[in-house]
Amino acid sequence: MLRHADIWAALDALARDHGLTASALARKAGLDPTTFNKSKRITREGKPRWPSTESVAKVLEATGATLADLVAYIDGAAPARPAPTVPLIGFAQAGDRGFFDDAGYPTGGGWDEIPFPEIGDPHAYALEVSGDSMEPLFRDGDVVIVSPVASVRRGDRVVVRTTEGEVMVKQLVRQTAKRIELASLNPAHSGRNLATEEVAWLARILWASQ
Repeated sequence: MLRHADIWAALDALARDHGLTASALARKAGLDPTTFNKSKRITREGKPRWPSTESVAKVLEATGATLADLVAYIDGAAPARPAPTVPLIGFAQAGDRGFFDDAGYPTGGGWDEIPFPEIGDPHAYALEVSGDSMEPLFRDGDVVIVSPVASVRRGDRVVVRTTEGEVMVKQLVRQTAKRIELASLNPAHSGRNLATEEVAWLARILWASQ
């Protein structure tokens, strides 16, 4: 017998396994963020409120889960899923043509992959640091996870690619309509002050494997 609590627990578990809250799951499915709130699961008269079939269908589409997956959650066993991955290349390769599109998103078939938890950005990628130019913050062999869609603010560590194909990791000091000022992570190396038209793209570093 399918119980009210079971279906809601299944939706909560589905959200959790995709790195989402119940509100974020609803938003990802194109629903009102409060759709799956605990306060919405019981009516004002104290009667159980069930999620609509339309809501469930939108959740399955948004997460890529199947109805069989949802049933497995209801039965108390999360379906086996391959670990999420992100594309990976070495830092030296990042300056080569064919690895990024004009917006700074990973493209082409030359990427490797590494397992990494879902972070909500399907365009996120990993760079493996080489050399000592980013010490002491990032060392040779460290991996940094980069998000091309994350908002960038002053003080963020960023990957920058110039229109000439140079790729660097710096700290954003200041960004205006005309110029981008960058500080070096290694005091032995100088910062950079670039005209906006010299920068193809910059993307925020979310995580490092130090």
